[in-house]
Amino acid sequence: MKKALFTIFFLILSNTFMTFAWYGHLKFKQMKGFESLPLIAVIFISWGIALFEYCFQVPANRVGFIENGGPFTLLQLKVIQEVVTLTVFVAFSAIVFKTNLLQWNHIAGFGCLILAVYLLFK
Repeated sequence: MKKALFTIFFLILSNTFMTFAWYGHLKFKQMKGFESLPLIAVIFISWGIALFEYCFQVPANRVGFIENGGPFTLLQLKVIQEVVTLTVFVAFSAIVFKTNLLQWNHIAGFGCLILAVYLLFK
């Protein structure tokens, strides 16, 4: 149970950094001092943020993987990762971009993800 919680917590942290690295720079035009950065600078900033993603992703997968003594198969780790990614992204887009993202088809999609998790853990 401890390894499962560690894995999920680190996946959440990893995905938070990943989301900021991949999408946070889209807000640079509105941030003082960042509005006129060249693309190469934005890439390096994103890489710097993504470094922290890997600092959490790699331990999460190593600790969580069943062949390393963890509770999850490789397929289960990937499905958990995808659910966490989409959950973090929805929260990020609502908070940072203030989008009204959740519509019926998004909720239905999340329902399908929950069903996928259920089926893969069965």
